[in-house]
Amino acid sequence: MTDVATSAVPLARVVRGGLVESVHAGHVVVLAPDGDVRLALGDPDVTIWARSSLKPLQAVGMLRHGLDAHDEQLAIACASHNAEAGHLDTVRALLAAHGLTVSDLDNTPDWPLDPEAAWSWREQGNGREPLAQNCSGKHAAMLATCVAAGWSLAGYREAGHPLQRALHDAVAELTGVPVTATTVDGCGAALFSTSLVGLARAFGRLGRAPHDPAHAGTPEGRVAAAMTAHPWHVGGTGRDATRFMQAVPGLVAKDGADGVYAAGLADGGAVALKIVDGSARPRAAVLAAALRAAGVDPALVDEVGRTPVLGHGEPVGAVEATF
Repeated sequence: MTDVATSAVPLARVVRGGLVESVHAGHVVVLAPDGDVRLALGDPDVTIWARSSLKPLQAVGMLRHGLDAHDEQLAIACASHNAEAGHLDTVRALLAAHGLTVSDLDNTPDWPLDPEAAWSWREQGNGREPLAQNCSGKHAAMLATCVAAGWSLAGYREAGHPLQRALHDAVAELTGVPVTATTVDGCGAALFSTSLVGLARAFGRLGRAPHDPAHAGTPEGRVAAAMTAHPWHVGGTGRDATRFMQAVPGLVAKDGADGVYAAGLADGGAVALKIVDGSARPRAAVLAAALRAAGVDPALVDEVGRTPVLGHGEPVGAVEATF
């Protein structure tokens, strides 16, 4: 495979005190509602690990195989949540609805992502636990799908398990790109490769689905409707994925580790990006610029994409998209 850095181009500059301090390179693609490429910087066909940006696609696959979940639970299945109290309650409820408990979770133990939630969690005498890890909603939904489909819970994370084979097929179908590589994600579940343009294509399909009467009740429509109705469950307090969805009506957005972001619009337009150094720092600024290129009113996204550079706690510059 071509190295992800081979055709990368500068996507964001970090400006401090009027000087460019550093530059983040990567790839970005913007699709028009008809699927045509409106903007491509770098290589839109680059093969990537989409990391947690795959979660909405995996949730579609789970619904196709019998997952029974209401909208808040579907949103938490798509989440990289902060592990705030409401997130954890929703994960517990999803498990309980299928006769499961937190002891059935087999994702990687971790602290809550949100510093205040982590402080509270530790004050309660807790340590690193699967429930507190940001992917616990996805894993709860995976276990619930196994119950619904009659599959064994044992080994549900592994690529050869019927659940993961089903999600492999869903990712390939939604993106229109064959899965050429499989590995293990940070949470322990199987992770499937795709291309950047394939990821954008899938999110465009998700974004349009709730607004198309023929697809509103499909798994794609249900996942997108759940995310847009409950954006706090997808991220949490202060998280930019949550804030972008709150700011742009109908937007479906999901961040992913190692510099990935994808978003789908209600008209079927979509964007996807990959920062090749894996940094989260420029993602919001680059996503805001990509959404502007997709036709979103700048007034809706500029504030969410604003990423100040601080000196002694005060803004002395900003992370600025190059396009």
